[in-house]
Amino acid sequence: MHIYREEEIHAADANAAKNGLSVNALMETAGRSLFYAMRQYVRQTDRILVLCGRGNNGGDGIVLARYFRQFGYDAELVFPFGLPKAEAAAEHFRYYRNLHFPYGTTWEKDGRYDVIVDAMLGVGTKLPLKKDVAEVLSWCNAQNALRLAVDLPTGVTADSGEAEEAFRADITFTLHGYKPSAFLYPSGKYYGKISVLDIGLPHSSKWRVWGREDVRRTLKRRDPFSHKGSFGTGLLVAGSDEMPGCAILAGSAAMRVGIGKLMIGTTKYAASIVSPRLPEATYWQINHQSGEALRLPEGVDAVAVGPGIADADFIERFLTEIWPKEIPLVLDAGALQPRNWTKRKAPTVITPHPGEMARLTGLKVEEIQRNRIKVASDFAVRNGMIVVLKGKDTVIALPDGTGFVNLTGNPGLAKGGSGDALTGMILGLVASEPDPVAAVANAVYLHGLCADELLKEESERAIMAGEISATIGRVLRSLAETEENGSY
Repeated sequence: MHIYREEEIHAADANAAKNGLSVNALMETAGRSLFYAMRQYVRQTDRILVLCGRGNNGGDGIVLARYFRQFGYDAELVFPFGLPKAEAAAEHFRYYRNLHFPYGTTWEKDGRYDVIVDAMLGVGTKLPLKKDVAEVLSWCNAQNALRLAVDLPTGVTADSGEAEEAFRADITFTLHGYKPSAFLYPSGKYYGKISVLDIGLPHSSKWRVWGREDVRRTLKRRDPFSHKGSFGTGLLVAGSDEMPGCAILAGSAAMRVGIGKLMIGTTKYAASIVSPRLPEATYWQINHQSGEALRLPEGVDAVAVGPGIADADFIERFLTEIWPKEIPLVLDAGALQPRNWTKRKAPTVITPHPGEMARLTGLKVEEIQRNRIKVASDFAVRNGMIVVLKGKDTVIALPDGTGFVNLTGNPGLAKGGSGDALTGMILGLVASEPDPVAAVANAVYLHGLCADELLKEESERAIMAGEISATIGRVLRSLAETEENGSY
């Protein structure tokens, strides 16, 4: 599923027109697709109010209303801000009117509607909203009706999370692809359930949703003649005397996703706590306070550092040693501090939550949440790294300006230790898989999918980070169940 910014949508429309597919034809396709998608939620006996704006979004609504009327639905077409102004929308309105279907500029505000369709403002929305628009939205949101939005809810913009008063959709039928605001805050909460409708345009987006089929396509199957050396050696530098559990959470997750060999670099005391829980790992004893020079163990294919480490001096000494090495590096928690980043030849992955991203960028958390994709992408491009910005709809930004959004996961992950498990999963897959980008995206997807699997059996309130690694095997098996050969 692709994600398109406003400028990309306009470019796609212009390219279609240039190659012989008119706006009028696109509007017809959009309206028809909307009708067939919406009819599964709407009964012919329902009283339907279709509110249309004066632009192309309103034109899609006009075509939709025409299909409703042609198929015998009780649909009222209303233009609360005046009749269509956009040329293609005006043409479709003339056809609608010539069929002698009713329309108006007002509606029965004291009446009861079963369904309200929002086709008022589209991707070109500018904020703040005019007073008359805000008044219509206030009325819509107060009704006990099924609310359906066309492309995006009126009151949100395509690219930003900024929203004050917006149409609270139960379902948004977005055209051609997702809009970034569907994954931002607070705009995302107005979309409700999202259904993406194909309207026949070719796809060329830089961003898309990473999904189940991507995981199945990219997660390498295990050769029957493989051995532990086939799946990489990872070094996890994590845990301290005060927080030994972080190493357990991250280390268990790394092992469960299939790393060949795992070495855990931690304090002597933490190792005594961790080793009984992870006897499969080997241990590299570290004294955070010694100030001694650090020598990276030989034969390491990937490194993760940060969970459970609060000693900033130790982190900087370790990063000074590891930074020139041409091996993948994953930074989390204590390793996510402002610094002058220099680009590395090998992949660098950072995994901040919004608060840590605020510390790295100097931006406020609210600003980051309104612009998660742009903030993460700008940082990734500027510093030549992969940015995994955690939270609802985790963002995976790549150094070339492209990226993915992950839709798995639930609020059960909003708990201490969940990020440690993700770091371990990223380390395990980066060390054992040939494509580091797919490895990171798959780790994020699987991490969220584990939480979704746990939600089948328990409340999201009760999900614990330690349960994530125990669920990885079940989730991997479910991904491979319909495959004829092989196993993940």
